[in-house]
Order: sequence, then C-alpha cells, then structure tokens
Amino acid sequence: MRFRATVPATSANLGPGFDCFGLALELCNEVLLDTGAAPGVTFEGEGAAELPADGSDMISRAFLHVARAAGAAAPAFALHGVNRIPLERGLGSSAAACVAGIMLADRVLALDFEPDDILDLAIELEGHPDNAAAAIVGGFTLAFGDGVLRLDAAAELRPVALIPDLRLSTAQARAALPQTVSLADAVFNASHAAAAVVALTSQPEMLAEVLGDRLHQDARLSLVPPVKAVFNELRDAQIPVCVSGAGPTLLAFELPGVHVPDPGEGWRVLRLPVRTSGARVQEED
Repeated sequence: MRFRATVPATSANLGPGFDCFGLALELCNEVLLDTGAAPGVTFEGEGAAELPADGSDMISRAFLHVARAAGAAAPAFALHGVNRIPLERGLGSSAAACVAGIMLADRVLALDFEPDDILDLAIELEGHPDNAAAAIVGGFTLAFGDGVLRLDAAAELRPVALIPDLRLSTAQARAALPQTVSLADAVFNASHAAAAVVALTSQPEMLAEVLGDRLHQDARLSLVPPVKAVFNELRDAQIPVCVSGAGPTLLAFELPGVHVPDPGEGWRVLRLPVRTSGARVQEED
C-alpha cells in the first residue's frame, strides 16, 4: 500500500488568541508512505539534513502511537517526506508531521477516524490543539476546551509570513511565558480575541486594531531582539502583525493600500493565501 499525506503549514495564536486561534496556510508538506518498500525514512527540503532517519521522527512516532492506542500491529514501511514548512519557525512544522503520521496510520490500519479523533491524538502528542486543529480542517479555527470551531476566513485576507534566519523552539518560547497575568491583561486579551474573530472572518480592515496581546508576544519577542525591532516597525506603520505561533516568524496582513515591506537581509518573505481545506491522504498506485 502507498499513501501520500498532504498537510498545510499553520499559524497559531494570531495575537490575542493564545493556544486557541489557528490559521491554515497554502504551504504544504507531503509524506509518502509505502508498506511494500524496504523500511527506511528519508527527507528532502527544509531541514532534511538534520531530521532523524532512524524512525524517531515525529511522523513515524505519531504513526506508531496510533497503532499502539488502537491495539493494532504496525506494518513495516518506507517513509519519504518533502518538507516545505521551515522548522522551528512558528509555522506548525511539528503539528504537520504529527497530523501526517496520525492520518497515515488511520488509512493504513483502516481505523476510520473522525476529525475529532485525529485532533485528540494530536493533542496527546503535541500538548496543545491550535496548530493541529487548523492543519486538520483548514481555514480559521478556534480551539476550546470542548472542541474546535472552523470558520471561513475573510476572502480579502492576505497573510504574509516574515521568516527570519533564526530559530526558536516551542519549549524555549513557552518557558519564557509568565505563569500568572493580571485581571486587566486577561480582559484585554479576551476582548481583543473576540474582536479579532470578526476581523479575521469579515472585517479585515480592523486587524491593526485587534491583534494586540498581553499574554505571550512581548515575552517571546524579548528572546529575539532583531525580530522585535521589525515587529515594532510594522506596528508603528499601522501594518497588522502578530507573532506566528511561538515565533520567531511574524505573520503580517496586507490590506488595500497596505503593503508589507521586505525586512531585508536575513529574512524570507512568503505571501501565503489561507488554505481552505485541511490535511488529506490519498492512495497511490
């Protein structure tokens, strides 16, 4: 059996929606799994030279986790990943690998998972739902304690990923966060998150006003001063911008008459439309 998984990049948090908001982007990793080929793991593209080839990669681990949870025998397989999502940049590369492994296991083992089943397993491995939810169903997602809501992003939404030549692991970025916040800061984020849902789905002209955050962005930006400088320049220019996931990538939004500038040397600029569909697995001949 040969199956190909296609999983999109995602941007989480989106300012005030810490551990809640997710947005799928048109930048996809592909994974080919073949149970009839000689076992082995290979990668090409982003981070190919540094990813493990001994079966300890996230895709393989997720596949085997599903098999154990289902009480099924996992077959030997060859796995080849084509990586387009940069590693440790805040664009959901880990969630994409996790979702790919779960969905491939679902097809190979004929488990007939629903999206909620895939998300539950991804949370077990990832620890939080925001990136995985958007990767699974596409569009703009709101993850909360009892489930996930998927909404259609505004058709005019024009995300721009500003990717620095720096890395920031999720663990390092989380370790920098305060353990408690004031009531005023909690209210600030709740109100801005509610307004951001409206901006992201129907009134993108509001984005510069509503992407404010007091829970995570300042702490994470303090870890990467060059990124903080660009972030502040964009905010001062009234360009909607937020930290993408744990960072250090910034996600900005272009609007009519608002162009996101190239920060210059040491940065990649990717204009990535919102991906309306989520991950998929197709059987190949």
